[in-house]
Amino acid sequence: MSKTTQLDKNGKRKFGMWDKVAYAAGDFGCNMSFSLKGTVQTFWLVFMAMETGLLSALLLLVQIWDAVNDPLIGSLIDADRRKYKMGKFKTYILIGAIGLLVAGALVFIPVPGAPVWIKAILFILGYIVWDACYTIANVPYGSMLSLVTEDAGERAQLSTWRSVGSMVGNILPTVLLPMLIWRKEVDANGNPIKNPETGVQVETLLGERVFWVALIMGVLGFIAFIFMIKKITIRVDENTVKTNESEKFNVIRAFASFMKNRPAVGATLAALGMFLGMNSAVTANTIMFATYFGQASMSGLIQLVGFLPMFVFMPFIKKLVNRFGKKEASVAGTLVSLFGGLLMFVFPLIPNKTVAMWTYVGALGIFGFGMGIYTCVSWALMADAIDYNEWKTGRREEGTVYSLHSFFRKLAQGVGPSIVLLVMGALGYVSDLGTQGQSAATAYNMCWLVAGLYMVSAVLQFVGIALIYNLDKKTMAVMQAELDERHAGASTDAE
Repeated sequence: MSKTTQLDKNGKRKFGMWDKVAYAAGDFGCNMSFSLKGTVQTFWLVFMAMETGLLSALLLLVQIWDAVNDPLIGSLIDADRRKYKMGKFKTYILIGAIGLLVAGALVFIPVPGAPVWIKAILFILGYIVWDACYTIANVPYGSMLSLVTEDAGERAQLSTWRSVGSMVGNILPTVLLPMLIWRKEVDANGNPIKNPETGVQVETLLGERVFWVALIMGVLGFIAFIFMIKKITIRVDENTVKTNESEKFNVIRAFASFMKNRPAVGATLAALGMFLGMNSAVTANTIMFATYFGQASMSGLIQLVGFLPMFVFMPFIKKLVNRFGKKEASVAGTLVSLFGGLLMFVFPLIPNKTVAMWTYVGALGIFGFGMGIYTCVSWALMADAIDYNEWKTGRREEGTVYSLHSFFRKLAQGVGPSIVLLVMGALGYVSDLGTQGQSAATAYNMCWLVAGLYMVSAVLQFVGIALIYNLDKKTMAVMQAELDERHAGASTDAE
């Protein structure tokens, strides 16, 4: 006997596990593409042999486009009032998903022998098309959370499941991709071919394979999107929800208002620190493992150590927050990350490379453990910053606060890696030599660069949360009480 589907008062299937799993699948699909961003820098630096200064400039250019194209495409979706068979949001997600089937691979077209100007054009065009397709899928996907349910508790569950989908979608490529695209070189007798300068086994980046792996990830992402579209239920009229409202506000006034919002500035600075450690260090990490440790193919598996603590805290984060407060718990985490950052400066001093690598792994684990708390509550910190804006100004401006927070996050994703590439060039990295021909001094310098990046990351997180973000548990209670009183008074006046 088949189980009867329970319906809500509007005749829609009641909110349940299918919605949560489907929404998680959506961010898994997004991250089948987004997680390739770290590989982009390595591919163009190592396989395409693009000079560090040029790649830095191009990366900054396309990331600025990345930062501004969300509100542009979001406003286009907002303005679309046509009726679609499956609904506007699902339709745009499907269009973006179809584009991402191949768009993710366009930035990995393997032509290492092409002239520099051809490479530059391919990089810019490939990245712009890829990013546009990603935005077309991701912007309505993020906004769709408010369409699935109006219940605050159910929305919180969707947010948690989105984090699960995001983490799984990030971890799989992070761990598996290096194993698939790096090859340890051996001679005709099967003996390791070693770099005479560094003494480590030479590893070659298989650029042609990156292209095909990106295509496969596009297919996996498409399957995840289709699953989400079929299984998730829209229960709220989508024409009442906008994907982006920043066009209603004056940009200068919005920026000034944002900079006066201490919690928003603090949470944003902490997010910039997180991106510096987790994103900007990706290429430097890969080069370090290839040139200093000779373990580029295992670099992703080792980086997993920095991700796992996020899963450790997820079941307990509610209890931690209720007992100590979001700010207080996050500050404790940043102190742990600072300790991990300090330990990072130990591993370059250890002559034995095996011991040095395990010391690095230990420091990374401590760094990730501290960051795990902040990662679990980062979006909740921004939600509180929106309440703070209303508390201080009387205006509820979700669009302004979130859009500028997102803008700075995306800008950091471009500025950080661009600066790192310039520093790599200054530290002796020569693009034409690939990973095989770098000097021992350059390989060693990469260790210090990686250690420095994680330390700066920890410092920025500490400054942002401990010194700038000013919503501790006591202040939160006062703020919420006063806002509740205002809202109750507004409801009474309306009656």
